[in-house]
Amino acid sequence: MEKTIDETKQGTTLKLENSVQNGRKLFIESYGCAMNFSDSEIVASILAKEGFNTTQTLADADLVLVNTCSIRDKAEQTIRKRLTEYNAAKKLRPHLKVGVLGCMAERLKDKLLDEEKIVDMVVGPDAYKDLPNLIKEVDSGRDAVNVILSKDETYGDIAPVRLNSNGVTAFVSITRGCDNMCTFCVVPFTRGRERSRDPQSILAEIATLWDKGFKEITLLGQNVDSYLWYGGGLKKGFEKATKMQKATAVRFARLLEMVAQAHPKMRIRFSTSNPQDMTLDVIETMAKFDNICNHVHLPVQSGSNRILKEMNRLHTIEEYFELVDNIRKIIPDCSISQDIIVGFPTETEEDHQDTLKALDYVKYDFGYMYAYSERPGTMAGRKMEDDVPAPVKKRRLSEIIALQREHCRFRTEKHLGKIQEVLIEGTSKKSENEWMGRNSQSTVVVFPKENYKVGDFVNIKINDCTSATLIGEAVGYSDNN
Repeated sequence: MEKTIDETKQGTTLKLENSVQNGRKLFIESYGCAMNFSDSEIVASILAKEGFNTTQTLADADLVLVNTCSIRDKAEQTIRKRLTEYNAAKKLRPHLKVGVLGCMAERLKDKLLDEEKIVDMVVGPDAYKDLPNLIKEVDSGRDAVNVILSKDETYGDIAPVRLNSNGVTAFVSITRGCDNMCTFCVVPFTRGRERSRDPQSILAEIATLWDKGFKEITLLGQNVDSYLWYGGGLKKGFEKATKMQKATAVRFARLLEMVAQAHPKMRIRFSTSNPQDMTLDVIETMAKFDNICNHVHLPVQSGSNRILKEMNRLHTIEEYFELVDNIRKIIPDCSISQDIIVGFPTETEEDHQDTLKALDYVKYDFGYMYAYSERPGTMAGRKMEDDVPAPVKKRRLSEIIALQREHCRFRTEKHLGKIQEVLIEGTSKKSENEWMGRNSQSTVVVFPKENYKVGDFVNIKINDCTSATLIGEAVGYSDNN
């Protein structure tokens, strides 16, 4: 049930694939969302050209970079604790330099240099191309900060280095930033305005991945459904586009189609969708192409219309249900997952019951549930009192997780007896004798290794399940190999 437990992702140390041995060593950790992990690959690419080779051993490092998350207080506390551990390392190795990247860097800026004496460099998500100059500043004995948000940076001209790669799955960033000002969210303040990447650069990156043997990509953005390319990336500028630009504009459904047609044997996923921005042509495109996976991550946040309004979620729960119904009408076996915030300011017991009712209505395949934590700088942080007592939040969260567990089991049991295509991603965490992969619905499947290998598409007969995992046996290769 790891997909339904309220926890911060642990930092992942990233190793440069097929790197040459350079003069300096980079130790990089990523926390939080998939976008941060994707950004770390961009950082590794930029610094590889500056003579840095990544290492998985802190003791070997000359430079430590922590790619941070600010979405919840727990994430920031985890990172602060990690920074104190680097303090001991710096005492033993005075030449060691430490930098903070990502959303926490953008939110706290110079405070990190003042509060965390071990931090030498603070770099926001749009400033990674400036890293070579910032490192020179640090090398000369000065602190370095660049947290300026960009209106057009997409890193579309940088070929990411695939880190800790299984050689099979990869992230491909298509948008950056977010224009939806949800009152609980720091993303618009830490990642700036929405801007989209040139579709040709996206297709070129995917073609390179295919040539290297990758079998699955995830199109990535804070809000993929807002993707819009008309010759300029900033969504807000579309009203000034020419008539021809508007007529030939590429929206997300068209981008999906372009990718699916270009690589019919490449599996395609995407994340994350916003209910107010998702259009049915996206779902119709998914239904049209077998290589687009049948899974939509569709954050609901609350089942209460009153709370949704307080959150500035620009949809009602009824509109959300209508979207879910349409998804399941068009793609009956599509899995749907959720994000839910428990204990948002002013949330009453009635609001909580509305959320439980929403869970019962949708019966999500899996979800990510968290107790609300105040984020400084957000509208809720500035204007609303965090007035739901911690014990109440804890109890409500437990009730939601328990109900989601029931629904996870309900959904996994629907797969029993079926034969499903699974892409082998690696060895099962629980047994060296089993492979693990995911089906089209993004459910984890484990099965005996036999003579198959990572990267194979295998047909698996599903014989058993837990609430989070399908258990089966291979019945042969699929036609997708």
